[in-house]
Amino acid sequence: MNRAYYSNFINDFIVENNDKIYGKISGNYDLNKLTIQQSNAWKSQIQILKQTVLNFNGIVYFEFTIPRMGKRVDNILIIDNCIFVLEFKIGSNGYDKYAKDQAFDYGLDLNNFHEGSHNKIVIPILIADKASNVNNVYKKSLDNLYETIVANENNLSEVISETIVKFKGVEIVNVEAWENSIYKPTPTIIEAATALYKKHNVSEISRSDSGAENLSVTSECISEIIDYSKNKSRKSICFITGVPGAGKTLAGLNIANLRSNYEEEEHAVFLSGNGPLVDVLREALARDKVKSAKEENSIITKSSAKSHVKSFIQNIHHFRDASIKDEKAPIEKVTIFDEAQRAWTKEQASNFMKRNKGISDFNRSEPEFLIEVMDRHKDWCTIVCLIGGGQEINTGEAGLEEWIRPFYDKFEDWDIYYSSKIVEDENYIKDKDALDILNKRKAIMKDELHLSISLRSFRSAQLSNFIQEIINNNVENAKEVYEHFIKKDYPIKITRDLDKARNWLKETSKGSERIGVVASSGGIRLRPFGLNVKAKIDAPIWFLNDSNDIRSSYFLEEVATEFDIQGLELDWTCVAWDGDLFYHGSQWNYRKFKGTKWQNINSPEIVNYLINSYRVLLTRARQGMVIYIPFGNNEDITRPEFMYDGTFDFFKSLGIEEI
Repeated sequence: MNRAYYSNFINDFIVENNDKIYGKISGNYDLNKLTIQQSNAWKSQIQILKQTVLNFNGIVYFEFTIPRMGKRVDNILIIDNCIFVLEFKIGSNGYDKYAKDQAFDYGLDLNNFHEGSHNKIVIPILIADKASNVNNVYKKSLDNLYETIVANENNLSEVISETIVKFKGVEIVNVEAWENSIYKPTPTIIEAATALYKKHNVSEISRSDSGAENLSVTSECISEIIDYSKNKSRKSICFITGVPGAGKTLAGLNIANLRSNYEEEEHAVFLSGNGPLVDVLREALARDKVKSAKEENSIITKSSAKSHVKSFIQNIHHFRDASIKDEKAPIEKVTIFDEAQRAWTKEQASNFMKRNKGISDFNRSEPEFLIEVMDRHKDWCTIVCLIGGGQEINTGEAGLEEWIRPFYDKFEDWDIYYSSKIVEDENYIKDKDALDILNKRKAIMKDELHLSISLRSFRSAQLSNFIQEIINNNVENAKEVYEHFIKKDYPIKITRDLDKARNWLKETSKGSERIGVVASSGGIRLRPFGLNVKAKIDAPIWFLNDSNDIRSSYFLEEVATEFDIQGLELDWTCVAWDGDLFYHGSQWNYRKFKGTKWQNINSPEIVNYLINSYRVLLTRARQGMVIYIPFGNNEDITRPEFMYDGTFDFFKSLGIEEI
C-alpha cells in the first residue's frame, strides 16, 4: 500500500518543480474537499522543506498515513539515523500544546505499530512557521521515541542538523527496509468506527500479519454469506465468536459500513443493547462529522450529524420497540447484533414489556422476536450475531443458546452458519441441547467466523488466556503465562495505595493515551476511598473528552463499571478491587453487598455474572494496568482485612510487582 501522497529522495525533491510536487500531492486528495487553506499549506510546506533540506541526504514523505488513527501526518523525513515526524502549523506564531501532542501521537503510533520504526530514533517536530526560536531539550519518552521538539521556518534546518549530530553513532535507517516493513495498527473501537464511517476499508486500519486472525478474512466470509443469501433469496443467520478485544465489534461495524448500499436497497444497521457503547460511538461519529465539515469549509449542526449517525448505529431495544409498533418488514436487510449473548431471555423480555410497555402477551425471548422481525422479509435477509464467550454480566441476559433454540421447530427455510469455537469452548454454550439443534438443522461450521487473537491488548496476545487462568484458579498455569508472555510486554502492577495507582497511570501513559479507573458495579465498599460505583458516569464525556475536563476518564475521579466499559477500552486502567470477589482459603469467594453487609452468592448464574464482570474489567486495557486492592479494616465489619489481603497475596504470588 502506498502510504504517502508523495515521496522522493531529498536530492530529487529539491530539483523537482514545485507545481509538479503540488500536483502529485493534490492528485491523491479528494478535489471536491480541497480547501484553499489546505492548498496553501502544502505549497508553504514544499517551500519551507526545500530550503530546509538542501544539505541533507535522505527521503521525504508528504501526507504519510497513520492507519490506526485514520489520519495523515504532514511530513516524515528520514535522514541518516533519525525519523523526523513533522507537524506544520502554517501561519502560527506559537507552539500550542495540542499541536505538540498531535505530533507526538503520530510518533507514538509509528513506535508502537510500525515494525520499521521499532528501535529507531523517532523525533516529532512541531513547526510553527512564524514562531520565535526556542532551545530544545531532548527528552526520551519510551523506547527511542522522544518528546516533541519545536522549530520555525527559519531554524528547522538547524534543529534537524543539531538532532542528527546528537544521535551520531546510532545505526543509519535503511529507507528501503523501513518503507517495506509491516504496519500492525490496532485502532481503538472509537478510532475504528470513525475511520470506517469515513469509508476507510477495514484492511487499512487493522492488523494483517500472520500473528493475528485477519479481520478481513472474517468480513469476507460474512460478505460471501450475504451475497449468497441475496442471490439465492435465502434467509441466513451467522454467529461470529471471539476472545475479548479480538475485533468482533470492528468486524460488525465494517459489515454495516460495507453493506449499506442504498442504490441496491441493501440497508444494514449495527445494533447493540450496550447503551454506553451506542452513546459513545454515536457521539464520536457526530463530533467527527462536524469537525470534518468545518475543515472543508462547510457547516453541519451537531443535531444533524447525530441524525445521520443514527441510521448506522442503533440501540437494539429501540429497534425492537419500533418493530412491535410496526409489523411490516424493517428497511434493513442486514442486521448486526453486537454482544448478542446479552439479549434478553423470555422471562426478562416478558416482564419488561408488561411492566414498562403495558404489553401482557409478549411471550418470546428477545432473540426469537428479533429473528421473527427479520423473517418478515419476503425474499432475503441476513442476521449477524457477534458473540463474546463468558461475557454475560447481568440478570436476564440470554446467552448464545437463546439465539439457537427458536430454530428447533421454526424458521425452517433459514441457513445457519456458526464459528467452530462454539462447539469447542464451554464459555459459549453450556446447554448441549443447542448443539443438537445445530446438528439437526445441518448448520454450516466455518473456522473463519472466530477471531482468536486479542488486538486490544496489542502488547500481549495472551492477556485473555492469563485472565482465564486466574478466574479458573489455575495458579501454576497463570504464573507460567505471566512469566513467559505477559511480564515483558504488558505491564501489570499492584498496589494498596490509590494515589500510587493514579500516579503510575499518569507517569506511564504517553501523549493522548487514555487512562481511567474501573471497578465492579458490586464494589460498594470502595466508597471510603472516594470511588462510588453507584455514581453514574456520562459515558460519552468520560470516554471522549480531553484531559482538561474533570468529568473525563483522565481525571481519575469518576469510576466506570463493567456496564459502562464493556465493548469499549482504554490504553491504561486502574482496576479497583473490592470484596465482592475475593481470594481466601485457596479459592475465589463470591459475595453481594445487600443492606449493611456482604452476603454469600449461592446461585451459579449470579456467580457467573460476577466472574464475567471482573473478566470484562481485566481485559479493558490495551497497554497495561495497575490493580488497586485497598487495605481492609477489622473495625469495619464490611471491610475485614482477610477479604482484601488474600486477593493481594494471590496476585503477588503470580509474580506481579507491587508499586
